[in-house]
Amino acid sequence: MTGFLKGVIKFQNEVYPSKQELFERLAKGQSPEAVFIACSDARVETAMITQTDPGELFILRNAGNIVPPHTSQTGAMTATLEFAMRVLDVPHIVVCGHSECGAMKGIMNPDSVQHLPHVKEWLGFSQGAMDVVEEMSAGKSEDEKLSLLLQENVKLQLQHLRTHPSVMRKLANGTLTLHGWVYDIKTGRVSAWDEADGRFEPVDERYQDLAAEVAGNMSCDH
Repeated sequence: MTGFLKGVIKFQNEVYPSKQELFERLAKGQSPEAVFIACSDARVETAMITQTDPGELFILRNAGNIVPPHTSQTGAMTATLEFAMRVLDVPHIVVCGHSECGAMKGIMNPDSVQHLPHVKEWLGFSQGAMDVVEEMSAGKSEDEKLSLLLQENVKLQLQHLRTHPSVMRKLANGTLTLHGWVYDIKTGRVSAWDEADGRFEPVDERYQDLAAEVAGNMSCDH
């Protein structure tokens, strides 16, 4: 525990003073660019992956980066999405899965979560992705099945997002863009779902214009 306590002390003594103007501005309100829905896995560091500062991402995290379909019952994900869409008017939502996801392994091996009733029920919101994998997995190894499940789960959660009225409104008026990503912990690579092409592509290919802009800025820096 001493590691993160030391981190708080370092933040107050070194990091905060260097970004004091940013934090004073954030104290007056927030205007995040994206809702970032990620897994709770400690290995997924959203700020590091996206190279963002505080205030830029509105982060929702849970086991399996899951978005339950909208119902009349209020849940944390539903309420937080509604706030992000209707109050903060966030223009992007990213659903980001990741390699070696324990939640997805639990779906593939249901016996492993039999003693965890709440986890088992929660993972039911990803069962549709597992059903797709079972249809497509003939001859595939367990690792290949897991890789496919990570992708299918992200696609399924994007579908679930579209059932939420607050999301539907913004999609209907063209003020919201949905993104599906998978992050590979070992390589640091991010792939992004391209609905038009029907496949996950390296993030620099999926967003070619932005990649070219980043490359241009790096050239200028040198």
